[in-house]
Amino acid sequence: MNIEETVSQASELFVLPDSVTRLKACMDDEAASIDDVADIIAFDPSLATQLLKVANSALYRFPNKVETISKALQVIGTRSAYDLALAYGVSHAFSDIDAKVIDMDKFWEQSVSCGLLAKYFADQQKYREPERLFVAGLLHHIGELVIVALAPDKARRCLEFNARVAPHDLQEATLGFSYTALSSRLIENWGIPESIYAPIAAINLPHAQMTSLDAKILQLSYVLALDNVNPDIYPSYNNLDPAQHEALDLDREDLEDALDITNLQCISVISLFNPSAFMLY
Repeated sequence: MNIEETVSQASELFVLPDSVTRLKACMDDEAASIDDVADIIAFDPSLATQLLKVANSALYRFPNKVETISKALQVIGTRSAYDLALAYGVSHAFSDIDAKVIDMDKFWEQSVSCGLLAKYFADQQKYREPERLFVAGLLHHIGELVIVALAPDKARRCLEFNARVAPHDLQEATLGFSYTALSSRLIENWGIPESIYAPIAAINLPHAQMTSLDAKILQLSYVLALDNVNPDIYPSYNNLDPAQHEALDLDREDLEDALDITNLQCISVISLFNPSAFMLY
């Protein structure tokens, strides 16, 4: 398969909701105000409901209930709300994926786990807006959903990774590229900011080649989530290179804390981004 042809097909097949594309255009307009952003979100009841659910979820743990979009924008921040709207929009675009090919619950568990870990580590590193790394983690594997739709037999073959064959090695042997490479290119093609797609593109690079803090955080989060969600294949920390956490001044105890906290969050947050939940709106 050719990655650029696959991206082109996917861009036609999977389309972001109008409200998300309008929100992106608004965020790109320097003359736009917070009221303009609030109006676009409020115009889409599903997006508005999603954002309020996120604002009141374990992702934030605000002491008081957030009941309006304007309040959500104040407490979360306009840029963070935009990032979370992108996450909703991309998840929504894949709501019709055939669940018979892969285990969709497991797919979203790994995606949300990776996102929560990335946000946790970004918080630890004092990021001003850690949500973009949550979104990068959440969307890091949407390339798999593309292949499920376009080449289901190859998607099934890519599920046959084990302790000796890494998932991305099997994907490259089967497809000619990895799921994270496809995810990154599709997100870039949608016009989503580089701050989200660039760390995804670097997930499978050798750690020594990592240059950005974003990429280091996302790679560590991916490795921990991969082991965490596949205990039948990997023992704890099987895919972890000590350099991956040492580069962030973290030790094993810090990783245990991160997993304990995000595993608890995952139970409630996963329902916000698994597209099957959107059917309730």
